[in-house]
Amino acid sequence: MPVQSVYPMLETLLPLVRKPIQYVGGEVNSVVKDWDAADVRWALLYPDAYEVGLPNQGIQILYELLNEQDGMLAERTYSAWPDLEELMRKHDVPQFTVDAHRPVRAFDVLGVSFATELGYTNLLTALDLAKIPLDAAARGEEDPIVLAGGHAAFNPEPIAEFIDGAVLGDGEQAVLAISAEIRAFKQQGSPGGRDALLMRLAASHGVYVPRFYDVTYLADGTIGSVRPNRPGVPRAVGKHTVSDLDSWPYPARPLVPVAESVHERVSIEIFRGCTRGCRFCQAGMITRPVRERSITTIGKMTQAGLASSGFAEVGLLSLSSADHSEINEVCTDLADRYEGTNTGLSLPSTRVDAFNITLANELSRNGRRSGLTFAPEGGTDRIRKVINKMVTEDDLIKTVSTAYANGWRQVKLYFMCGLPTETDDDVLAIARVARRVIEAGRAASGRRDIRCTVSIGGFVPKPHTPFQWAAQCDHETVDARLKALGAAMRADRGYGSSIGYRYHDGKPSIVEGLLSRGDRRVAKVIRAVWQDGGRFDGWSEYFSYERWAEHAAAVLAEYGVDLDWYTIRERGYQEILPWDHLDAGLDRDWLWQDWLASIDPEGAAEVEDCRWTPCFECGACTATDTKIEIGPTGARLLPLTVIGQS
Repeated sequence: MPVQSVYPMLETLLPLVRKPIQYVGGEVNSVVKDWDAADVRWALLYPDAYEVGLPNQGIQILYELLNEQDGMLAERTYSAWPDLEELMRKHDVPQFTVDAHRPVRAFDVLGVSFATELGYTNLLTALDLAKIPLDAAARGEEDPIVLAGGHAAFNPEPIAEFIDGAVLGDGEQAVLAISAEIRAFKQQGSPGGRDALLMRLAASHGVYVPRFYDVTYLADGTIGSVRPNRPGVPRAVGKHTVSDLDSWPYPARPLVPVAESVHERVSIEIFRGCTRGCRFCQAGMITRPVRERSITTIGKMTQAGLASSGFAEVGLLSLSSADHSEINEVCTDLADRYEGTNTGLSLPSTRVDAFNITLANELSRNGRRSGLTFAPEGGTDRIRKVINKMVTEDDLIKTVSTAYANGWRQVKLYFMCGLPTETDDDVLAIARVARRVIEAGRAASGRRDIRCTVSIGGFVPKPHTPFQWAAQCDHETVDARLKALGAAMRADRGYGSSIGYRYHDGKPSIVEGLLSRGDRRVAKVIRAVWQDGGRFDGWSEYFSYERWAEHAAAVLAEYGVDLDWYTIRERGYQEILPWDHLDAGLDRDWLWQDWLASIDPEGAAEVEDCRWTPCFECGACTATDTKIEIGPTGARLLPLTVIGQS
């Protein structure tokens, strides 16, 4: 039967809320398919505001891919701001999609993409507004299957009781396989009901179903065992890895927002994965191995994206875009093709040791010369060796000097505070680095209008990284170091006015640490925080550390653990970690040895990028039956069509 739109109910509420345009849909390249012509229907939730969620690459890829399939449809839903949430509850308007304003509960699957653990409370809001039971075990045959994905789903244990399953890794092939299984299940008359469908997904399609695993705990609070509780369920669940990215050129038709969003550009993922080996970087570890898109596919995707969207910027995205084996050729050929147009090219944060002025000049050929961003991460060479960020302070100064000499006036430097083995001096050294950057810029350019912005975030140990065993730095120490650093940068009047300083205090990082390395017992904390009004925890105006600390203390006391136990406690090799039964393709012993290498009292050992060296046997290629896929291909974007002159 057709599912009715809730828009007539919603429309009368929109004049009463801020930014009502974000709830109306109708974006360029959005799709509304015939409900009755589809037999598998997905609602895709990004658990944050529209302005953050709409540009999300993962959601856009799955949205376009699913809607291309006959008999399938996908629609999008985002978190309602608290003002609309209140009105929705008052007027009984359920969680809805922005495409056709259909109620989320009517769909077969609710797919949730988590970029950060701080979106967990927003999941509960969406479920509750949709009238889907929060507890997965309480859901009936009419409720959608709730599947989590994204980087923050690589340890889904803190939300295990709220989700039906989790999909680790790349989603392109996984959603098609899941959809085919759901279609077959429905065509067969849904034998065995919801539980049987989940069993089929777990047994054959790499979906982790938490209820199919029992967890026991020891007297000291650590995990005693994690075991399947029924036959046919794998002891460990692996990640999905897409090979040959050229075969998956999505999104080809990017969504154009109707309200202002955080990124308004054609985003082209030029490669996936990273083998630089930064020990703090979960994304770099869990997306291994590196798989490049060819220059010709990048060119076709760029052309299609610009033609279908009207955007004026192309973002060449990856975890370290300047490491693409043909990045100079990619940028030169794209700059040639779009010379004379209003199209600009951009790279995200660039590694100091991958930057070159030829590349930078190509990116700014159409006259757009914004600031450059580099991420040294640590303030001293010593701490950079600990985290395996293999650049020296002299490398940084040489790079920024080249940039300033060639016309750039501003650079942004990103650092972290609270890293393993970090001292006060490591953080205070950031002030010296910033002064040297200004000095170098003034000397290279002969000008005084040189700017450097220092941006600092708190370090959070993440699962599936060498630092998963590390003790997180307490927020009092982080805040004290950040305060002292600010004073040090302001102390020298000759440089202080040229240095900008932005930082996040340590409290949100502690909550993120609880959620990122938590186990199933943390679910009760999340629920209690949500019931107490917790929403949009990634937004400073809504986040409350006191609320999280209060409920963590009350809930976790029952288990003999506390917030500090989950965050500032170092783990040992023998301890079973909550995610040990979830295989990101990385050998646990390799991670452990790299952790030991990072904290070696004789000096941290560095690990080279395995793209250009012999294999270090991290396990990623063998575990996922894939391999590093890089060029150079030798191809170019020919025949060349100069768009501005055609």
